[in-house]
Amino acid sequence: MFEFNDAQIGQFVGQYFWPLTRVSAFLLAAPIFGTRIISGRIRLVLSLMITVLIAPLLPPLPPFINLSLDMAIITAQQILIGISLAFIFQVTFQVFVLAGQYIAMKMGLGFAQMNDPSSGVSVTIISQFYLLTTTLLFLSVNGHLVILQILIDSFTIMPIGEAGLSVDDFYQIANLGGWMFASALTIALPVLAGLLLVNVAFGVMSRSAPQINIFAVGFPITLIFGLLLMWFDFNAFLPSFHKFVNEGFTFGQQILN
Repeated sequence: MFEFNDAQIGQFVGQYFWPLTRVSAFLLAAPIFGTRIISGRIRLVLSLMITVLIAPLLPPLPPFINLSLDMAIITAQQILIGISLAFIFQVTFQVFVLAGQYIAMKMGLGFAQMNDPSSGVSVTIISQFYLLTTTLLFLSVNGHLVILQILIDSFTIMPIGEAGLSVDDFYQIANLGGWMFASALTIALPVLAGLLLVNVAFGVMSRSAPQINIFAVGFPITLIFGLLLMWFDFNAFLPSFHKFVNEGFTFGQQILN
């Protein structure tokens, strides 16, 4: 008959509990995995499967001791690491959503909003189109497997039980907001520049022919020109996608290192 003492039980629970905490926190906020389309049960099963697969490959972890301050600190560290990694990749996706928001507001489609089923937030139609395109491209290049690989590598680079993310790491993550706005502006800039010329032309027209109703004529023309500019600029969408997604992956690896 097998007999287990408290130390062995604590070691066994800790071997699976700590990785499960980090994996669950990551899948809760990561793009694609953390959307409302995937139910909480599926995320829980996926977290358990990943934990069971990687736990035997990890070095011995601290034993789980109930009502211990050290255990609470380690748990908080794992949650912060998982959420921070997921937040980095989530910001990468929001670059394209924000670019669509820029274009939609300039085209006059800011009022044409729809509910995003993945996040439950109302976004413009252009943003939804860019988000769907980014998601499909991300899945086509196995980006979901790459972010899972980065998560698994984090257990080797930043082992459980040691120091977690530093204050400088959180400061760099906060600075991703500036990178997000700048990158979104880079994607939307060609369309915005073209629409600016269209608006300048309408301004000249309104001064030369004041009897023309610019609001009635300008909106459909601006919309048509905006769609044409998006069509011509869409050739540069794939290089932009690779550039900014690779930057997001690189930043996630730098934070861990």
